Amino acid sequence: MAENSIHCSVSSSILSIFTLFSCFFGHCNSVEQLGRYDTFTISSFNYPETQIRPFDVRYIRVDLPPWFSSMSITLKSSVNLDINSIEKIPRNVLPMICFRYGSLPLPDVLSSSIKVALSNRSFEAIQVLQNSEQCYPVPRNLTMKLTNEQISAGVLYVGLFNGVGPTRTQSKMIVWSPAYSFAANISVEGCTTSLMLGQYCNQTIEILSCGRSGNGSVSGFNRSMVTCRNNFETSCLGDGEMKIYTLEILQIAESLTLSIQNPRLRPLNSTGNSTRIDLMCFARYGAMASATLHDYSGNLNQSPLVIRFPKVGVWYFSILALNLSKEIGGALSEVSNVCYSLELQELECPSGKAGPNCSSERYMLQTVFRKYSSPFESYYLPDGENMMSDAADFQLEPLLSNYSVGGLDTWTYFLLNVPRGAAGANLHVRLMSDRRINYEIYARNGGLPSLVNWDYYYVNETNSSNSMFFESYNSSDENVDLYFLYVREGIWNIALRHLNRTGGISDGRTTMSISLKRCPKRCSDHGDCKYALDASGLTSYSFCTCDRNHGGFDCSIEIVSYQGHIWRCIALIASNIAALLPSFWALHQRIFAEWVIYTSSGIASALYHACDSGTWCVLSFGVLQFMDFWLSFMAVVTTFVYLTTIDEALKRAIHAAAAIITSLMAVTKATSTSNIILVLAIGAIGVLLGWWIEFSTKYQSLSCSTKLCLNRLGRRPSRDWLWNIVNTVKKRYRLDFMLAGFIALAMAALSWNLESSETYWIWHSIWHLTIYSCSFFFLRSKVNTINSRNETHTNRNYQLTRLDSYSRGP
Repeated sequence: MAENSIHCSVSSSILSIFTLFSCFFGHCNSVEQLGRYDTFTISSFNYPETQIRPFDVRYIRVDLPPWFSSMSITLKSSVNLDINSIEKIPRNVLPMICFRYGSLPLPDVLSSSIKVALSNRSFEAIQVLQNSEQCYPVPRNLTMKLTNEQISAGVLYVGLFNGVGPTRTQSKMIVWSPAYSFAANISVEGCTTSLMLGQYCNQTIEILSCGRSGNGSVSGFNRSMVTCRNNFETSCLGDGEMKIYTLEILQIAESLTLSIQNPRLRPLNSTGNSTRIDLMCFARYGAMASATLHDYSGNLNQSPLVIRFPKVGVWYFSILALNLSKEIGGALSEVSNVCYSLELQELECPSGKAGPNCSSERYMLQTVFRKYSSPFESYYLPDGENMMSDAADFQLEPLLSNYSVGGLDTWTYFLLNVPRGAAGANLHVRLMSDRRINYEIYARNGGLPSLVNWDYYYVNETNSSNSMFFESYNSSDENVDLYFLYVREGIWNIALRHLNRTGGISDGRTTMSISLKRCPKRCSDHGDCKYALDASGLTSYSFCTCDRNHGGFDCSIEIVSYQGHIWRCIALIASNIAALLPSFWALHQRIFAEWVIYTSSGIASALYHACDSGTWCVLSFGVLQFMDFWLSFMAVVTTFVYLTTIDEALKRAIHAAAAIITSLMAVTKATSTSNIILVLAIGAIGVLLGWWIEFSTKYQSLSCSTKLCLNRLGRRPSRDWLWNIVNTVKKRYRLDFMLAGFIALAMAALSWNLESSETYWIWHSIWHLTIYSCSFFFLRSKVNTINSRNETHTNRNYQLTRLDSYSRGP
C-alpha cells in the first residue's frame, strides 16, 4: 500500500539522488552546454562563504517552475573527510548534507536514511520516497545538475548540518566538533518556448485541447466530464518513436482515463495487424515521463489507462510505439508508422462532492490566522463557521457524509491550503470524542486520499504511517493527536473514513481541529520554540532548543534522568571547591593578587555551571561564560608567573598584559580547545620572561672588568658553575611538588581531551579538580619568599668568590 501511495514523486527522486552522486565522480555535464540551446536563466543565486557552527543548520530553497529545463548546484566546503572512516565518525559531529523534495529535511527525526547512505558507497539505485529524505556526508567539492526529466517541478530543499541527533537540539556549553564553511552557487535554466521541454529544450510537447462533454448521473449523483484530445485528429509514430503530451488538472477529479481511438497502420494498404502493436503510455506527475521514469503505465492498444484520484497540477503523458517492425516482418519499406487518436477523459465531481461516484462530502477549509503568534501559525475551519469565535475546533458529526453504497464505508474530505513559505511548519490534526473514535484518517498532498493513495494515514495506535515525518502523540481510543512534520506547501486533502460497523453515524460528540503550528507539542514542555528563515529568506521554519536533560526535534527524548541531572549539577558545581587549595596557599603566603584570582575563578566557574545546568543564573549566560573562561585563563598564567622571582611591579605588569590577551580570547572563542594550548604558551612565556629579568638583575652587579673577564674566558669552564645552577633550582623549588604538579597537569589535559556530550559532566568535574590541584602543587613547589631572598644573597656571594678565584689563578 505504501508503494502505491507515493507514486507521484518516487521516480524523480530516485534519479535525482543517483545523478547527484554520479557527479561526485566527474560524470556530470557542464551547465555551459545549455547555452547552445533555446534556454534562459530563470534564477541564479550565489551564497557567499558561510560558517556552520557545531549543531547548526543552513537551509537552501530552490524553486523549480514548470518550464524549467535544468538546475545546477556547485558547492565548495572546508570539510575534508576520509571516505573510509566516515562510518566511524559519530553522528553528532558529522557534517551532513540532506535533500528533500517539497519540504525541509529533518534528519533528527530518524537516522535510518543516514545509515543507508553511509553503508552504500556506490550511491546507485537509491530508493527515495516522497515523504523521506536522503543525507550524506558533506563533500569538499560538489557539482550537480538535474533536469526536468529527472526531477519534478516544485521546490527542492537542501539542508547543511554540522552534527545531527538528539544532542543537536540541546543547549550547548562546550563544543567538541569544529565549525566548517561552505559557499554555493545555484542556477535554474528554463525553456524560452512552452511547447519545448527536455534537458536541452529540444523535445516537442503537445498540449491537449479540452472541453466539457456533458454531465452524467451515476447512482443518483451528478458528475461532469471533461474530454481532451490531441490538436490533430491523428498522430503517427514509427517503431521506437515517442510523442509527449501535457495536461494541467485544475481541480479535484475522481478519475483520469486515457485511451486511443482508431489505431491503424500507414500506408493504408498495409496488410499488418494494428491490434498486435504495443502503444505504451507512460504517465507522470510534474515531470516528463519515459519508459524508465513514470508513475503509471499501460498498453493503450489493449485497454485504457485509468488514474484514480489524480493530483491537481501538470501531468505528462508519453506514447511509445513498440513491436511495429515485428508485426510487419521487418519490411519497413511497406509500413513505417502506426497512427492513432488520443482521447483523455477527466471525471469531475460537483462542488462540495468527492470520492467514489461523487458520493462523499467535501469541505474547503478557510484559514484563520492566530493573533500575536509566530509567522504562518493558523487554524482551519469549514466555510460558514463563526469566525468571531476564538475556538480552533469544530463539531464533526454535522459535516459527515451520510451515504453508504452497499454497506461500504463512508468518506468525508476536508481541503486546506498550506501557504507558500510555510514548509517549516507542522500540520496538527486532532480528534476528540466522548466515546470510542470510529474513524480512520488519510492525508494526501495535491489529490484525494484513498486506501491505496495516501501520504499519511492513521487507523489506530498500532496501525499508522511509519514515515519519519509523521508523529502520533498520546493517541487513544477517545483522542487522536497527529503531527505532519515540516508539511509540504500547497493543497492538502484530509479524509475521514467512517467505518460502517453499526450501520450509521455514531451518536457521540466528536470535535476536530486542524491547525498549522510551529513546534510539535510545544517542545514537550522541555524547551523553547524558535523560528528562523532559510538562506533565501523565503521559507520560515521552526525548531526546538531543549533543556540540558532532553533532546530531539520535539524535546521528547530524555537524555539525562532527573536524578542523573541532580548528580551532574552537584559534580560540576561542587568540583570547583578544589579552587580553595591554591587560594588558601596564596593567602597563607600573603600574595593577595593571586588569592583574588584563584578565589574569583572558583566562584565564577561554580556560578557558570549552575546557570548552564538550569539551576540558577545570577547573571546572563554570556557574562558568566566569559568570567569563567577568562578567570580560568588568568589562574593558569598566574601560576606560571609565580614560579619566577621578580619584583612585584614587573609581575603585575605581566599580569596586566596577560589579562588583556586572555580577555580577548574568552570573548571571541571561549570554548575553543586551542585556547588551552595558547594559555599554556602564554604562561611559559611569562616564566621565561621572568627568569630572564631575574637573571639580568642578579648578574648585573657581577659584571667584571675586562681583565677579569679575559682571565675567566681563558680558562677551561668549571663544572662547578653548572652544578651551582642545579643546586639553585633544588633550593628554590621542591621537586616532589613540581612532579606532582606536572602529573596533575597531564591528568587535566587527558580529561579535557576525553570530554564528549555524554561524558562531559564527569570529565569536566575531574578537570576542575586536577587543574586547581595543579596550581596548588606548583605554588607549593616554590620555597617561600624569605628563603628565596636568603638563597639569592648566598648564591650572589658564592658567585663573587668563584670569580675572584678565577682571576687569581691556581
